[in-house]
Amino acid sequence: MTRQHNILQKPSTFFDIFERKGVSEVKSTHYCPGCGHGILHKLIAEAIEDFGIQDKTVLISPVGCSVFAYYYFDTGNIQSAHGRAPAVGTGYKRANPHSIVISYQGDGDLAAIGANEIIQAANRGEAITVFFVNNAIYGMTGGQMAPTTLLNQTTTTTPYGRNKFHEGYPLRMSEIIATLEAPVYVERCMLTDAKNIAKTRNAVRKAIKAQMDQKGFSFVEVLSGCPTGWKMTPQEAKTWITTDLSTYFVPGVYKDDLETREPHEVKQENPPPEDYYHLLNINQTLKEEYVFPHVLKEPFLEEIKIAGFGGQGLLSLGYVIAALAMGHAYEVSWLPSYGPEMRGGTANCSVKISNSRIGSPLVTNPSTLIVMNKPSMKKFENAVINGGIIIYDSGLIDTPPSRQDVTAIGVPATEIADTLGNTKAANILLLGVYARLKKQFLDEQYIQTALPAILESKALRDVNIKAFNYGFTYSENMK
Repeated sequence: MTRQHNILQKPSTFFDIFERKGVSEVKSTHYCPGCGHGILHKLIAEAIEDFGIQDKTVLISPVGCSVFAYYYFDTGNIQSAHGRAPAVGTGYKRANPHSIVISYQGDGDLAAIGANEIIQAANRGEAITVFFVNNAIYGMTGGQMAPTTLLNQTTTTTPYGRNKFHEGYPLRMSEIIATLEAPVYVERCMLTDAKNIAKTRNAVRKAIKAQMDQKGFSFVEVLSGCPTGWKMTPQEAKTWITTDLSTYFVPGVYKDDLETREPHEVKQENPPPEDYYHLLNINQTLKEEYVFPHVLKEPFLEEIKIAGFGGQGLLSLGYVIAALAMGHAYEVSWLPSYGPEMRGGTANCSVKISNSRIGSPLVTNPSTLIVMNKPSMKKFENAVINGGIIIYDSGLIDTPPSRQDVTAIGVPATEIADTLGNTKAANILLLGVYARLKKQFLDEQYIQTALPAILESKALRDVNIKAFNYGFTYSENMK
């Protein structure tokens, strides 16, 4: 049902009351008088209501004046890191293909730290809608120069005006996006008088409809006033948009392929289990001796943190565990985290294994910690869940875990790997220890068959297999 246009009312896609931190039952937004965000919010909210897509719309707002959009829109809302809204939108849209994803960004966000994000998303033709508010200044953080600040315009960081020799020229984002092949619709509008607000309304609807029709990436730039940052009255700000801002950022349609672009349905990549072996490049190893692993049917979630120095093969160990679990047709995630330097600095990774969908790849409280240096033991020991397991290289960590509510297994992995032929096999030795402890959901026969193909280094393959078997036997022989 569409709104009754003859009645002046708030769109149903706005909350009735705006509950903000420290304030309740507010009916006005936090925006300054003369700011264009409120107008654009309403145009978007009306379109969402009229199109009947409220229940499947997700609005993504990063850092900036519009960061609190979730106070106002009664839709799905995600706040992203500065400039990263297109990346977050990409992930959400691909995971939820039938959703309507709207990225709402300012110029200090999209055209500065987020410039690469928006160009890459546009170049891929991600099926999202982007609204770009251009007020030529950093409005939220004190009125600094933005990538869109005009030449000679004064800001707190350009008190003598923007100088093309020092700060370069203002970025015309609509023109840049329009040069790419993938975007389907690019337009620049402005919020000044009734006529131009009506044009912006049409552009908003066109961009959202493009996503509903599965046409691809659309981008609407909106020239908006910032009276506070510009040190003007609201009326002076509207005039300045017309006389100055819009002469450099000229409104108009820069790309419109909506009539000729064929619809493209976004689909999740969900390969069947029998394809995992091909994707992991282990078919040649299996040959006629096809081994289908024993798979645990009962619901479970294993969360692993693997940590130590860069160069110890920790990220590779996580990858191998994830690959083996994928071969069992489990749901898997692997998330690496590098320190300030990879080799010699700290590094860790998070691995999750489950037979149901995984919501987030981040491991905060691991059920198993595999650790190969003292700093990482100190950092992650207390995060392990009650009743969890800590597997550690006792040759490098001379102080065992102090906790009594976990199972601690010390293995001089690096020393043993050295006797087997190469210290670099220490990580795979710990894999053997781990695999024996988790044999309820990891099949030993399958691991023995698949491991040689998963291990990338052919030179270390033999010693790695030795190390795995040693670790498996080591934990098997523990009391």
